[in-house]
Amino acid sequence: MCRVLNCSRSLFYYKPKKKDDKEIEKALIEKSRQHPEEGFWKSYHRLRLEGHPWNHKRVHRVYVALGLPLRRKAKKRLPARIKEPLEVPDKLNQCWSIDFTEDQLESGRKFRSFNVIDDANREVLFIESDFTLPSNRVLWVLNHLIKKRERPKRIRMDNGPEFIAKMAGDWSKAYNIEFKYIQPGKPTQNAYIERFNGSFRRGVLDTHIFETIDQVREITAEWVEDYNYHRPHDSLKNLPPKVFAEIHLSGNSRSNEENFII
Repeated sequence: MCRVLNCSRSLFYYKPKKKDDKEIEKALIEKSRQHPEEGFWKSYHRLRLEGHPWNHKRVHRVYVALGLPLRRKAKKRLPARIKEPLEVPDKLNQCWSIDFTEDQLESGRKFRSFNVIDDANREVLFIESDFTLPSNRVLWVLNHLIKKRERPKRIRMDNGPEFIAKMAGDWSKAYNIEFKYIQPGKPTQNAYIERFNGSFRRGVLDTHIFETIDQVREITAEWVEDYNYHRPHDSLKNLPPKVFAEIHLSGNSRSNEENFII
């Protein structure tokens, strides 16, 4: 038989030895639970430092068989973002700016706030605070504002995952609203909302220690009321956003300005 097949007798009669890999499996599973963020080589070198004699080929075979390899995150390539100069719209609802701010409760649990302002008078249109704010929640806020006010022509934002999601792109096409994305790593291209974020952080997030998310919403609502109707704004001739819009963006004459100063 061996002569016909042109193979050696040792190959014909060889029977592979069954290796017991239970100890390796147990060790790898334990390492994956203790350090879920570490990949194969970190786990392997940990085992070697603990004195286990297994070579990397055997350990890797068991590692793959257990389905432990970490999923490699592929970088999403963004389309080219064009730098555009910031312009102050001469009418309301021409361009909105949106962004997120983050903070945490007294317990340490983190929460986010989704902020929307009108570039024309820097008015706060909405602040939605919660522990998670996915794309569908962002679109719910924008839909609410459109029904309450008017559809904007443009919305300026950064390249956050909530904004570049397919759902958000489909929504902008359905409503014929242009999404103006800033260049990655260039927050100054969205300076209006960045400046507002600083005011919001100083006035609310850094000033208070929150126990619950409802407390965040309550204090935020009070601060927004003051910000829109009473707080002087440096770039709005020291007028609050609502007052500035009433005087300068609604066709009122200069002579009526004194009637609106609070």
